[in-house]
Amino acid sequence: MSQHYQPGYYPQQAAPAFAPQPQQAVNPVYAEQAVWAAPTPPTQRSTGLVLSIIGISVLGFVFLAVLVYFAIGLGPVALLICALIALIPLAVVILTITWIDRWEPEPRGALWFAFLWGAAASVAIALLVGLGVQLAVYYATEGQGGVGDFFSAVIQAPLVEESAKGLGILILFFVLRRHFDGPIDGLVYGATVAAGFAFTENILYFGSSLIESGGVGLGFTFFLRGIMSPFAHVMFTACTGVALGFASQKKGWLPGIGFFFIGLIPAMLLHALWNGSSFIVEGLGGFFLVYAIVQVPLFALAIVAVVFLRKREAALTRVRLDEYASAGWFTPEEVSMLSTSAGRRQARAWAAAQGGDKGRVMRRFTQDATRLAFARQRVVTGRDSIGGRRDEADLLQAVAADRALLLASGPQAPASTAPQRYPQPSDPTQPFDQYGAPQQSPQGPPVI
Repeated sequence: MSQHYQPGYYPQQAAPAFAPQPQQAVNPVYAEQAVWAAPTPPTQRSTGLVLSIIGISVLGFVFLAVLVYFAIGLGPVALLICALIALIPLAVVILTITWIDRWEPEPRGALWFAFLWGAAASVAIALLVGLGVQLAVYYATEGQGGVGDFFSAVIQAPLVEESAKGLGILILFFVLRRHFDGPIDGLVYGATVAAGFAFTENILYFGSSLIESGGVGLGFTFFLRGIMSPFAHVMFTACTGVALGFASQKKGWLPGIGFFFIGLIPAMLLHALWNGSSFIVEGLGGFFLVYAIVQVPLFALAIVAVVFLRKREAALTRVRLDEYASAGWFTPEEVSMLSTSAGRRQARAWAAAQGGDKGRVMRRFTQDATRLAFARQRVVTGRDSIGGRRDEADLLQAVAADRALLLASGPQAPASTAPQRYPQPSDPTQPFDQYGAPQQSPQGPPVI
């Protein structure tokens, strides 16, 4: 696609043999007049927004309670200083998550819930369980024993903290299933929960070092946690998120439970390995040795996995939008633009050159089309019970409206007139492609 991107007309083609097929455009154009005229299910009020608001409000109060608890132990001045310092690694992690999430951004409310769950609920659960374990050991030994450092760091912390963080991802999986489309979404939610947890935990560790060893101790702890390992918790909890992301591509709610426990296994093992390494080696030299042998390879593997999963999302976007192109909703050039990072950059550059708010409209057009591809994926893989068909109808209208604004000063497409009906599902005995959809006929779009 050239730098001078311009949406235009595209001759109508036969609809592909996917089941069910996408709504055929009345006029095979990409105009503001394109109408979704087929009967659609009645609009249902989503409980996701309401639950997000309630959840964020409750978690906000929990977060304030945790900060008050820290202020009592550390003092308000130390708390403020350490909170400001903890924002540095948090900013690095959040910027990285934002970059990973840019293909199909998750709802901001869901991300705020994830962050606050990690920063508040997960920390509160870990503190309460830790207190309970200490009391149980105290009474069991009649005050003669305590919880050892090894047990606390290598066994208790991985089990309790990863379970607490994973619970937040599981809640998002069930409550906001329509926005949980695959492994990248799970990774983003898991990483955001972990970022919140690490932020609060860093405040505690930084504050303890400041009180015990002054500025030197604080600087050393910041170097170890804020510079050398800001992504440690992210890599642990991302395992649970990615597992639930794969579960989101299955039918029903039962796979979510199974994949949740599967994802917890590597999350806990990695957490235990990281914490346990401090008992195996000694001194700063030992830390760097373990860092080079364990942390660096794991981080490199995580980068490779993210790149692979993002390419998988792009390939799925192309396959699904190709179906709409065959039905007259997009041009082949638009599909190429929407399914490649380079094409999206060129489209944004074109929109920015037009002036006004075309840049904002182009971003919305890109997001709506990407969401449309994932809504289509839910439809063709039999997960329409979570709103795929309703979202497909709404997003086709949104794409048409976005294009109308982009073409406001350019060529206009003719208005559509005749209503359309839903196409009938094709033969259910067809073979399936790698994304779970019935395989198209040779005349359909290519399978990637």
